[in-house]
Amino acid sequence: MTSTASLHSVTHNGRRTDHEAAAANPFTVQGLTVAYHQKPVLWNVSFSAPVGCLTAIIGPNGAGKSTFLKAALGLIPKLSGETSVFGAPIKKQLARIAYVPQRSSVDWDFPATALDVVTMGLYGRIGWLRWPGKRHRAAAMQSLAAVGMQAFAQRQIGQLSGGQQQRIFLARALAQDADVYLMDEPFAGVDAATEKAIVDVLHQLVVSGKTVLVVHHDLETVRDYFSHVFLLNGQPIASGAVEDAFTPQNLQKAYGGRLASTQLQGLAAAAPHKA
Repeated sequence: MTSTASLHSVTHNGRRTDHEAAAANPFTVQGLTVAYHQKPVLWNVSFSAPVGCLTAIIGPNGAGKSTFLKAALGLIPKLSGETSVFGAPIKKQLARIAYVPQRSSVDWDFPATALDVVTMGLYGRIGWLRWPGKRHRAAAMQSLAAVGMQAFAQRQIGQLSGGQQQRIFLARALAQDADVYLMDEPFAGVDAATEKAIVDVLHQLVVSGKTVLVVHHDLETVRDYFSHVFLLNGQPIASGAVEDAFTPQNLQKAYGGRLASTQLQGLAAAAPHKA
C-alpha cells in the first residue's frame, strides 16, 4: 500500500517535483558574486553539490575557491547570491554543516587542548551556556580516535605539528555529525601519513551517506581521491563526475597557460578511479 508520504513525493508521472528535488540537494549556491575593493573575485557562480559524493573544488591560485566556501557560508560579505541546504536557507540549516577552515587562518596560540577543540564541535547539541558532560567528552574522544589523535587529547593545540592540527580540526568536524562537510585545503602542509588518514576519513564519510566538498590544489591526486570535481576560476568552468569534467579542455579553460599541454593531457588521461 502506498503511504501518504510517498504520494506527496512524486508527481503524476512518477517524478519528483522541482521543490522536492531542491529539498534533496545537500548544498546549492545560486548567483554568488563577491568583490574585494570593488574588484570581482567571483561572478554569478552557481553550483549544486552531488549527493553523497566527494567533490574537489579546483582552479588556479586566485580563482576564488576559498572565497566561494566562505561567502556561501556567510562568513564574508557578498554582493549577491543565495545558499540553500536541503532546500532551506542556510541560516536554518547550520547544524547540518561542518566547516574546516584553512589551518593558516586559525590562532593556534589559543589556550585550548585538542580535546577542548573537538568538544567545540558538540556545542550545537550541548548548548552554549552549558558545560560538556561525560558523554560529550566521550563522543569527542571517539572523534579523536577516528583520526588517530586520541593520545594527544590533553596536548595544547599550539604544541602540535601542522598535520596533527589538521587532524584535530577534522575530528571537530566529525564530532558535529553533520550531513555536509566543507573543507578548505585540508591537505595543505601535512605529511603523507596525515594526508592518507584524512582521505580515508573522507571516504568513510561518503560511504555513510555524507556529502563532502574539498578545496584542493594537487591535480595529480584528483582521480585517486575524488569522484566529482567543480572547476572554478572566478566563474564556473565545469562540474560533474571526474571522468566527465576533469578533461584537458576544461582544465585549459580553468588554468589557461599555467599548465603545459603535455601536463594537461597527463592529468586528464583516462585512468581507473580509486575513490
